[in-house]
Amino acid sequence: MAQAARPIPEGFHSITPHLVCKGAADAIAFYRQAFGAVEVDRMPGPEGRLLHATIRVGDSFVMLCDEFPEFCNGELPAPGSAVSIHLYVPDADAVWERALAAGARPVMPLDDAFWGDRYGQLVDPFGHRWAIATHLRDMTPQEIEQEMARQMPPAAAGA
Repeated sequence: MAQAARPIPEGFHSITPHLVCKGAADAIAFYRQAFGAVEVDRMPGPEGRLLHATIRVGDSFVMLCDEFPEFCNGELPAPGSAVSIHLYVPDADAVWERALAAGARPVMPLDDAFWGDRYGQLVDPFGHRWAIATHLRDMTPQEIEQEMARQMPPAAAGA
């Protein structure tokens, strides 16, 4: 008797980002250089495009493919998508510098954030926003609120 397939495949989490790219193969190369990604699988499609690929960054998978408007995944959204991928790493400064050297563009400078992370955001050459973070300290909600009030002017904090 065949064993039943796992509802969530080995190594995957409940949510897995799936990025649509112009130049998915180039995106994989960028993610290797910038974030130390490891390619898990690749399914070539027509005209040199990728139908599907999976990479592993740290302990998490990211799926990606080239855009296929003639099939189900449609076209890329307009620039400025509100979605970002949050990437926790042991050394945010090192990953930040590696990503910039690989061609990413900073959109929020890397700094010590009021919630206890070293945190910054960048956009990769394929238009995807990445939040790079290293958790520096555990904080209570009250400590976070106090630090936010100290670091942010009242207008920026919504007061």
